[in-house]
Amino acid sequence: MTNQTRKSFAEYGVSLNLERAKAMLSEVAGDGPANMKLKSCAMLVLLTLALSVVSVAQSASDTSQEKSTTDQAQAASRATAVERESWRQTIIHIPLPKEGCFVAAFPETQWRETQCKPPSTKLYPPPRPGVIRQETVGGGGPTDFSAVVTGHITDAEGSFDNVSGVTSECAVQCPSGICPVTPSCTGQPANSYSLQLNSRIFDTSTCTGSSPVTTWTQTGGKCQGWEQFVYSSSNSGSIQYWLENYGPPGTLCPTPRGASCVSGGASTDGWCPFQFTSADPVYCVVNGANFAGAPAEAITSLDPTSTGALKLTGAAAGFNGNAKDTVYVTEGTTVYPATGGNYFPDLGTQWQEAEFNVFGDGNGDQAVFNANSTIQVRNSVASGTAAAPACDQQSFTGESNNLTLVTLLPPVAHTGTPSLVFKESNVAGSTTTTCAGAVSVGDTHITTFDGLYYDFQASGEYLLAQDGPDFIVQARQASGAPTWPNADVNKAIATKMGGTRVAVYIEPTRLVIDGAATALADGKSILLPTGVQVTRHGNVYIISSESGDRVRATLNSTWIDVSVGLGFTPRPQVLGLLGNPLGNGLNLFTSNRVALAAPVLFRDLYQTYAPSWRVPPRESLFGEETTIKFGVAAKPFYSADLTAAQAAHARAICEAAGVKNATFLDSCMIDTTVLNDETAAKVFVHLPAPLHVIQPGSHVKDHDHDCDCDKDDRDQNHKHHDRDHDKDRDHDKDRD
Repeated sequence: MTNQTRKSFAEYGVSLNLERAKAMLSEVAGDGPANMKLKSCAMLVLLTLALSVVSVAQSASDTSQEKSTTDQAQAASRATAVERESWRQTIIHIPLPKEGCFVAAFPETQWRETQCKPPSTKLYPPPRPGVIRQETVGGGGPTDFSAVVTGHITDAEGSFDNVSGVTSECAVQCPSGICPVTPSCTGQPANSYSLQLNSRIFDTSTCTGSSPVTTWTQTGGKCQGWEQFVYSSSNSGSIQYWLENYGPPGTLCPTPRGASCVSGGASTDGWCPFQFTSADPVYCVVNGANFAGAPAEAITSLDPTSTGALKLTGAAAGFNGNAKDTVYVTEGTTVYPATGGNYFPDLGTQWQEAEFNVFGDGNGDQAVFNANSTIQVRNSVASGTAAAPACDQQSFTGESNNLTLVTLLPPVAHTGTPSLVFKESNVAGSTTTTCAGAVSVGDTHITTFDGLYYDFQASGEYLLAQDGPDFIVQARQASGAPTWPNADVNKAIATKMGGTRVAVYIEPTRLVIDGAATALADGKSILLPTGVQVTRHGNVYIISSESGDRVRATLNSTWIDVSVGLGFTPRPQVLGLLGNPLGNGLNLFTSNRVALAAPVLFRDLYQTYAPSWRVPPRESLFGEETTIKFGVAAKPFYSADLTAAQAAHARAICEAAGVKNATFLDSCMIDTTVLNDETAAKVFVHLPAPLHVIQPGSHVKDHDHDCDCDKDDRDQNHKHHDRDHDKDRDHDKDRD
């Protein structure tokens, strides 16, 4: 029996009772005194019947509502995940009937108006300037992955593909923007977090009338707008608007000005002033008037398989014909939208970058997850194209979490929406990744930005990576001669970021910043005026720029492992031994852009490619002379060149360390033998598997280290070309 049938039957019963009551009253409705007593009785009966009618009608309504809720729950349980997601996408793209708060539960096809939640005054401020950057996600700077489009974003959505090990979370305060190194949840509120979908700061007409402080580098000396779509575990979904650097101290915010502004809070009736310190520029902040009716959820609802799985969607005005910008909170199979105040009417023509993640619930707090937590985040952006978004390693919010970015997956389209997908974790040993990364490790094995793996056994100073004059990384390599003449290692790494030069050395270990030897204690950082930061963690030195470019140098007993990360990709202009992040993983490029494709001849690698990336003395960043001369290996050097005893011993070490990839196993066996250090195996455990491998097989008899290497008999290498080709082909076959 349908709900409509039930309702009709109830209405029929009510009508029948009323008709009987009317007839009864008519029979005793005479005007004589004898009928007065009967009339009173009739009126009492009629009143009783009327109350009965109301009771029956209310009961029918309650039954109908309960049945509707039950039917929705049963329908949701029977539907597949694909069907539920298809419904969710469909309902979100149905225009809202008016401003306010609404709700729709699977499988409803129309919005139902619902009561908005009471507004909050909580602030979700931008990052505090001049604070040491941490390795954890959020809090400003190069600490999160944001999606960038070439057009303009109409709507964006944040969700979680996978959640592993998460059982609890708490909020920890970060005084003056500095979070504890080892935060504790003892005595801290549990399940206190926010999901934030943040724009990058942008030019807006709302800044008209501002008088920005031109020396305020946070906004480039301009007034800028910033919009946040927020789900708060304490107060559901809302939109918060910021005008950054509106004017010097004492400046009044634009109209409408909030009549209920309080220090450290936001209002829904107009702009309120905000300052980091009394000497800083005035920022202005206002909340959208409507707070969506979504319920509070525990941190475990980040898990997409949970019944209350959370997703956050933000849309600019004009999306689906809505007159106002809108926030949508999805909780399981129910969607809760709320319209905003549209304080930035030009968001839809300025929005080109979006950040999404889970953070502390306002006021610069940090969301602290239990140990061994890993989350896979999906940041989806719609801009009218199927092209994958670019990656910008930037965070725009003052809140953070205690996880570290560990993996950026290839950009993909998901349910028709281009996305950035990445993992963050606090599992022991997690190290920060970047939009694109490359390494030079051991003696020396290189993985380029586009995933090509090859050995580079040459001594001297070489260009690892360069993007114009403001980002340069150089390596100083030395030969293992006389014991291992065909193996080389990094002895020093130098980088130039903007106007700052930093170099790290071993033998002896030292740090040099802008030509001056600098002491840096373990666990400490130096933030330079240029925005370059140098951090030390034991034997690891990390040099990073505000844009997210970074160099990580791990100083071992006799060699340096180095990784280079790019804070923005794609960047096809980045060149050097570490290659091109827009490449196909098949080619090496000389400095004059000549491509070397597999199979690469040994001669071409070391007589053409290697010399092209030598650093001329006048361009060296090391700032001191060296006795290391240019030279190259005389022949290829693989684990097959080890003695049986050496190979067996090295293999046991590498396999015990957890090295499984066949290419890495070969390199690991070489390194543990040549470097005579079992710790050399560790680096190969966490390296991403290469997409392709180049292994030249032929050699040049006359080549050795410290030679000029200007001439050689090319014909000798051509005799080995077919053999090299077969070897490379067989290697690729084995790897696949």
